Amino acid sequence: MIASPRTAVPVPDAVATLAARRLPAHVRDAVAEAGDAGRLLTETAGPQYAEARQQLHQRLARANRVLAAHNPRLTHGWADLPGLHRKEA
Repeated sequence: MIASPRTAVPVPDAVATLAARRLPAHVRDAVAEAGDAGRLLTETAGPQYAEARQQLHQRLARANRVLAAHNPRLTHGWADLPGLHRKEA
């Protein structure tokens, strides 16, 4: 069996809002924290941002621990951060 690559399926805002309402508040906060840390990680390239990247990795790890305790499929990994997959020329 050949596995097809995972593609993102757009979710309407109303459906996402309905799904988010069913999550506990601390899980919703962790999802937001992981998303924010992931977005900021994509913007902190270069040696001058080494300390900021380290702090963002810690924020992402804390958020992932909360998410994994609720549902392991909610964790954010490197595949979820497209800006980190840039090929260096």
